[in-house]
Amino acid sequence: MSRVRRVFAGVNGSPGSLQALRYAAGLARLHDSALIPVLAWIPPGGDLADRRGPSLYLRQVWKDAAWQRLWNTIELALGGIPPGVPVEPLVLRGDAGSVLVRVADSEDDLLVVGAGRRGALGRMTSCRVSRYCLAHATCPVVAVPPPALAQMGRGLRGWAFRHRNLSLDRARLPAGGA
Repeated sequence: MSRVRRVFAGVNGSPGSLQALRYAAGLARLHDSALIPVLAWIPPGGDLADRRGPSLYLRQVWKDAAWQRLWNTIELALGGIPPGVPVEPLVLRGDAGSVLVRVADSEDDLLVVGAGRRGALGRMTSCRVSRYCLAHATCPVVAVPPPALAQMGRGLRGWAFRHRNLSLDRARLPAGGA
């Protein structure tokens, strides 16, 4: 791979995107590159609903909420702006996959995305953005798997894990019902 000029990280606040942002920050530090966390947003109800009843005020509220979500994600993943790494946060309206592919458009860019859930069912239902980026990006793409702890609470096994020691005696319900 040639010199990496910019490292883009697709974020949305999920555990997988937090892991991807941490990894992207490490790569940006390693390559002495700019870190660009990108959050893509669409209006509630989609673009069609927004076109039917356009409101400049609501669009600004949604955009401000997206910026707040991006700053919260940076804070959760990195504890704030990392020292020694130039960070250029970016919030854009549009579908996440197409937005990420559009902004990371140079051969010396690197795009880091979360790989979504592990397991066959999880991959079929939740990896649309990472699959889109891997298929359509013109720059190298790194798909970072979510942390193991994020996977622990999913599905029936997760339910069994969370409730492994649950019994009526241990539940300590208040006397007389709720």
